[in-house]
Amino acid sequence: MPRWKPLPAGLHPQVHHLIVRLRALKDRGGLSTRQLAAKTGYSTRSWQRYLNGRSLPPREAVDAAARVGGLDPVRLLALHETAAEHWGKGEAPAVDVPLSESPPSAEPATEQRPYGSYPRVLVRAGAVALVLSVSLALLLAVRNAELRSQLEHARADSVAATPSTVTESLVPVVYTCRLERSGGRWYAGLSRTTKAIVAYTHVGAEVAEAQCLLRRAGVSPGDIDGVFGPNTQRAVVNLQKRNGLVVDGVVGPHTWQVLRTADPR
Repeated sequence: MPRWKPLPAGLHPQVHHLIVRLRALKDRGGLSTRQLAAKTGYSTRSWQRYLNGRSLPPREAVDAAARVGGLDPVRLLALHETAAEHWGKGEAPAVDVPLSESPPSAEPATEQRPYGSYPRVLVRAGAVALVLSVSLALLLAVRNAELRSQLEHARADSVAATPSTVTESLVPVVYTCRLERSGGRWYAGLSRTTKAIVAYTHVGAEVAEAQCLLRRAGVSPGDIDGVFGPNTQRAVVNLQKRNGLVVDGVVGPHTWQVLRTADPR
């Protein structure tokens, strides 16, 4: 894991919390900044600014990073919304500027200006900010509902369906392999699928089943945690090379066939 530079001291706590979560997400996936850039569509320099607190990442970058890390983006997007509201505010309270330091005015400063005399641009800026805040809140609510619906459909799918790429918790899940042979095929007690497409960033029982069978076949995927990360992808590639399959790092019907029938080496 990289040794991160300390974040700027003036960051607001909500901004600081968002960046720490993004750093943890990158570390958990074992990705370099260049790999994160390639998978999210944002440049390496941009991610260096985001992860070092020099620039607030856009909402789309946070959403893309969450999906690359196999996490539910809803929580990170909610945290991003809060951070965006506090970006640039820091921790120090606002300090009133003495009247002696105020810029010279064409009118004598004998009395306080009424509200109506302030520049119209300030009023317009406030109205625009209000509209943007309401629009962002509505967009987040709609996106949240869509993600919940997708998660419910994923749970209702059969074991032959493609695994979900989101998870409800950041806490890793540990699976137990219970290997047994039935009808000439090996099973680990987590899924009996032979057709599900399992690929990078997928999570769930199908991924854990493949990890158990990869370990039995003599190519270690790392921890049996149900997360299709770099170690699991590397193990799949090695298995495919060894058995003359198409090397794409994806567990499909042909790779399942080898996993369930091949003898360990």
